[in-house]
Amino acid sequence: MKVEIWSDVMCPFCYIGKRKFETALAQFSHKDKVELVWKSFQLAPEMKTQPDKNTHQFLADHKGMSLEQAKGMNDQVTQLAKQVGLTYNFDKSIVANSFNAHRFTHFAKQYDKQNEAEEILFRSYFTDGKNIDDYPTLIQLGAEIGLDTTALKTALEKGSYADEVRADIYEAQQVGVRGVPFFVFNRKYAVSGAQESKTFLETLEKAFDEWRKSNPENAIEVIEGKICTPEGECK
Repeated sequence: MKVEIWSDVMCPFCYIGKRKFETALAQFSHKDKVELVWKSFQLAPEMKTQPDKNTHQFLADHKGMSLEQAKGMNDQVTQLAKQVGLTYNFDKSIVANSFNAHRFTHFAKQYDKQNEAEEILFRSYFTDGKNIDDYPTLIQLGAEIGLDTTALKTALEKGSYADEVRADIYEAQQVGVRGVPFFVFNRKYAVSGAQESKTFLETLEKAFDEWRKSNPENAIEVIEGKICTPEGECK
């Protein structure tokens, strides 16, 4: 069963939603049957990367509020993140366009490391204060999760995976994504926002039951034991 997650690296609720979904998935008895696919979405596609500006200042400018009000809003989100074991350092976070970070995740997908890529990008942006629009930074992050850094460097410099990012963003419009995170279960059910883990678990169970009925070849669960094979091997 496929679960698709539309998100943006600069979205604080996307990281929180990731943790809550992971908590639900850990409790789901058929988690080995779940294929997780991350989809790109940009909250601020026109944003210019500004390494000298932190998120407090960006939010104040973007919303037309005072710096103190912006810090207050970010403090509230920081407390929500702490409840699921995440540390947000908005004082350190760098205002950065997320398009190249999304290309990075599509590159990682080819190596079955998309989930690891999403995790390290979220941590780098919200906790470590790294510039997720910077090629050397992305290459360093790729090395940390075991990607081919030579191939990654080439892909970034050539502009590879830009079409895949744009395709995800276009697909979001067709699916009805108006904000992120947005979780789609087997193209049948959707959960919008960083809902509680209970909601994710209930949706997983409901979607899986329907998926299994329409995919009977995947319905048989085998309890392994000692066997003998036609090749004469007993184990």
